[in-house]
Amino acid sequence: MMAPRAPLEVTKLRGTRHEIGLAHGRQHARLIHSSIEVYDRLFQDFVGIDWAQARDEAERFGAMIERGFPEILDEMAGIAEGAGLDVADILTLNCRSEISLTRASGGCSAFALHRANTQWLAQNWDWRADQLPNVVVLRIEGDHAAPLISVGEAGMVAKIGMNAHGIGVCLNAIRSRTCGEGLPIHVALRKILESPDMQSAVAVAARQRVCSPAHFLIASGTGQAVGLEVHPGEPGRLEPHHGVVTHTNHLTARAVTCQVEDFPRPDSRPRLARLDALLQQQLPEPSGVNEAALFEILSDHQDEPLSICRHENLAQPVEERMETLFSVVMNLTQRQLALRHGKPCETTETLSVTLDPV
Repeated sequence: MMAPRAPLEVTKLRGTRHEIGLAHGRQHARLIHSSIEVYDRLFQDFVGIDWAQARDEAERFGAMIERGFPEILDEMAGIAEGAGLDVADILTLNCRSEISLTRASGGCSAFALHRANTQWLAQNWDWRADQLPNVVVLRIEGDHAAPLISVGEAGMVAKIGMNAHGIGVCLNAIRSRTCGEGLPIHVALRKILESPDMQSAVAVAARQRVCSPAHFLIASGTGQAVGLEVHPGEPGRLEPHHGVVTHTNHLTARAVTCQVEDFPRPDSRPRLARLDALLQQQLPEPSGVNEAALFEILSDHQDEPLSICRHENLAQPVEERMETLFSVVMNLTQRQLALRHGKPCETTETLSVTLDPV
């Protein structure tokens, strides 16, 4: 059984972008250095390059960020200063998807659900077990945007979360050799989390574009949701069906599959089919949908080891074993985020965070 080293706490960051980054770097310096060690190993396992070579790879993404979201570079500089690292190290961490996902692919099962005038957003994040201790929860109250919560990896500017406007986002990795012009995935996620409404959140992908394929599941507390299969071109859109949008780790929108080739692992399609079945057939009546019921879906083990809740698969090479590292259930209507660190089937200990609506 894989267990977290200590209960997660919320790290509160306030001020200018540089002040936010500086506090992030200082408070999580040890975990940021540990994250770099994890990705040094991962890059060598999957891409055949070491950290120094990965830093060289990441340089080209700096210009893309400068064009599309230049202010976030000041926060990255603050993280680097606080952690005693070079800015290039933090840039590389935040571009790890673009460097590694040509060969490495995580898991992740995500869904949006609208029931009884409540918009839910939930997912499992599946990745290498050695990154489990480096998960952090950031509450960011900047001078530039409404308060937001991001659950992700130490040293990175964002991953999965929500903001006080009720905008939330989940992420599914897509393994593909495509990489073009646009914002790196995790930088785009931060810009979405700073968006005041659905229109501006969707525009991050639709107008500015994302330089490598992924799936962003975006929803609003007002009851809107859309899946965006992002890439350097026009994203594919997945609209709700009976209030539900689901996604795992393969492309499904025809507008994208005709342009982008992906290489999903064998577990992606079975997980999606099971997620659809659970949400369409086994949910309680709308009034009975709650946080516990959605964590139960994320804990499902049917078709193990190809299940929604993923455990170590000893049949796979060590470097390819992906496990569920955390589960998130967000009630965007109430601005509430609930997190289970580790596999949701192994713990009921839940970190809950609520934002005041704006």
